[in-house]
Amino acid sequence: MMEGKEILKRMKEDEIKFLRLQFTDIMGIVKNKELPHSQFEKAINGDIMFDGSSVEGFSRVEESDMLLKPDFDTYTVYPWSTNGHGQKGKVARLICDIYNPDDTPFEGCPRLRLKKIVGDAAEMGYTMAAGPEAEFFLFQKDQDGKASTLTHDSAGYFDLTPVDKGEAARCDIVIALQAMGFEVEASHHEVAPGQHEVGFRYTEAVRCADNVSTFRFVVRRVANDHGLHATFMPKPIFGVNGSGMHVHMSLFRGEENAFFDADDQYGLSETAKQYIAGLLEHARGYCAVTNPLVNSYKRLVPGYEAPTNVAWSERNRSPLVRIPARRGKGTRCENRMPDPSCNPYLALAVMLTAGLDGIKRKLVPPPPVNRNIYKMSHRERRKFKIGELPYDLSEAVKALQKDKVIMNALGEHISKHFVEAKQAVWKQYIAQVHPWEVQKYLSYY
Repeated sequence: MMEGKEILKRMKEDEIKFLRLQFTDIMGIVKNKELPHSQFEKAINGDIMFDGSSVEGFSRVEESDMLLKPDFDTYTVYPWSTNGHGQKGKVARLICDIYNPDDTPFEGCPRLRLKKIVGDAAEMGYTMAAGPEAEFFLFQKDQDGKASTLTHDSAGYFDLTPVDKGEAARCDIVIALQAMGFEVEASHHEVAPGQHEVGFRYTEAVRCADNVSTFRFVVRRVANDHGLHATFMPKPIFGVNGSGMHVHMSLFRGEENAFFDADDQYGLSETAKQYIAGLLEHARGYCAVTNPLVNSYKRLVPGYEAPTNVAWSERNRSPLVRIPARRGKGTRCENRMPDPSCNPYLALAVMLTAGLDGIKRKLVPPPPVNRNIYKMSHRERRKFKIGELPYDLSEAVKALQKDKVIMNALGEHISKHFVEAKQAVWKQYIAQVHPWEVQKYLSYY
C-alpha cells in the first residue's frame, strides 16, 4: 500500500500537470474534481472539499461540504497528453472515498458501502473475486456532432475483420486500458452491429468496481477521439441484442477457491450452491440495482440472450446464473442479469450480500435447468420452480423495497435516495407519449 509522500514523488517523476480526484454518485455516474499542481499536496492529505448538494442523492444544501479521501493504490496516469479541455500536460487520477467534514465516513458513498459488505464477507472468512464482461455500442455522430444510433459496420459475434472505425477504436481502447494497468484478456465484436466487448481479468470486489468505472470513462474518451459515440445504454436499438454486463463471481479462503469441490457431481462446493441459492432468492430484490434504467427492461425480454427467468444452469445461457466449465481455482458463477448502466459498487454490494445470505441461511438451490427456458411451457417452469424477473423498473423498485436484506445492504441513505430517484424517473416515463403509441393509435382512434 502506497503512502502520500510516495504519490507526490511519483507525480513529480511522471511530470503530472493535472490531478483528477474521481468518485461515483449513487446513480453510478463518474464525477471528478480536477486540480492543478499547486493543490497536489492538499489533495493527498484528503483536504479537498466539494459541494455535495450538487450531486444527486448526496446531501442537502445546508450540509453540502464533503471531503474527498483518495485511495493511493488507485494512482494511474492517463495515456494521453491533454486533460480533455485542450490544456496540454499529463493527467493522473486517484479514486476517492467520500467523507463528512468531521472526517467520518459518508453513508451515501457507494464505494464505502461496498467496502462495508466486503468487510462482512471477510468476517465470514471470504474474499470476493469478480470479473465483469461489459458490452457497449459504438455509434456514429450526426453532422452536428450529436450522438446517433447509426453504425456503418455489419459484423456479428466474433467476426474477424469488420474493417471500420469501430474496430480501430476498440484496438485503441485496449491499448489505453493496458497503459493504465488493466490486464485485458480479450476483446471482440459482439452479436449486434456496432456492439463490442472488452474483457479484463478478475480481481477483488472494490478494485473490480473501480475498474468498471475507469473502463467506461476510457471507452467514451477513446471513442470520442475517433469521432464516435460510445454508449452503455442497455437497449439502444429495437430488434437487436442489448448490452449486458455479465459478472463472474467466486469466493476465496486465502488462496483456496471456496466454490470448488472435486467430489461433487457438478464440481461445486456446498458454499457455491448456497451462494447461487442466495443470488436466486434475492434476484427480484436486487434487479433494480443491477438493472437501474427504464431502458434496462427492454433488454430483459425473451429472444435476445438476456435472462428473464430466475434459474441456474451448468451450461445453457437462458437462466440468470450460469456455471462456466472451468473448475479448480477457476470455479465461479456468472450472473447474466446486470447491465453496464449500473453503479458497479452498488451492484457488486447487493450481489455479494445476496450470496452471503444464502450461505448464512444454508439455502439450497433448485435443480439446475439445462434446457432452453424460453421454449418451456408455463407448467414446466412451475415444475422447476422457475420464477420471473420484474417486467419493468416500477415492478423492480417495489421488489427492492420488499427485500429487507438488499435494502439493508444499501443502507438507509442510499436506499432512500435510490428508490425516490427511480420512482421519479418512472413517473416521468409513463407520462410521456412515445413514438410507438403515435404510430399504433393515431390513425385508428
